Amino acid sequence: MVMETVELAEVAAVLAEPSRAAMCLALLDGRAWTVGELAKAAGVGPSTASEHVTKLRASGFVTGAKQGRHSYVRIAGPRVAELIEHLAQHAGHRPVRGLKESLRARRLAFARTCYDHVAGTLGVALRDGMVRTDLVDVGAGLALTARGRAIFEDLGVPVPAGGRRPLLRDCLDWTERREHFGGALPAALLDRAVTAGWLGREPHRAIRLLDPEPFARLGARLDVA
Repeated sequence: MVMETVELAEVAAVLAEPSRAAMCLALLDGRAWTVGELAKAAGVGPSTASEHVTKLRASGFVTGAKQGRHSYVRIAGPRVAELIEHLAQHAGHRPVRGLKESLRARRLAFARTCYDHVAGTLGVALRDGMVRTDLVDVGAGLALTARGRAIFEDLGVPVPAGGRRPLLRDCLDWTERREHFGGALPAALLDRAVTAGWLGREPHRAIRLLDPEPFARLGARLDVA
């Protein structure tokens, strides 16, 4: 029990440092970042950022990736992303101060990335629509129906086959207090939506809706006025 207490305190101390917390929040967009990009996001110098990344990697929060001569950092996986998301949820219960913070909160509430899938009002609307229009069979354990598969493929969203990650799973949305979909298929949908220009990424994980039509085909009912 004492050992577990010490280990918990050590893990909590990693995120207690504001710059490391800022880096983890930035990485919640699901993308791989360079150390230089994380330095800018946290407002620290490159050498300090490198030290923070080393600490985060040693604690299991992030992992490294290389492409050619370039090195990148990303969240270690969905479980770590969920932990940080839940901590951000708890912090988000504090009162909003000022117009700028209020606008940011509203943008995040409407649509944001939750690691590698869509959350917020848009994410919940997608889940509701996909269930309502029988694209997903809730009774069969969140199974994609034949109709759902056809619509996703027609939209150019590849339906992942196999793998350890579930195709669909419920993920509690901290702003809507209801579930949105996480899993391999929502991750593929977000990737396709950004690439196709249906969604645009904004700072602090916010997402801007650029083309509602593909989401309407997935059953999402949205007030985009």
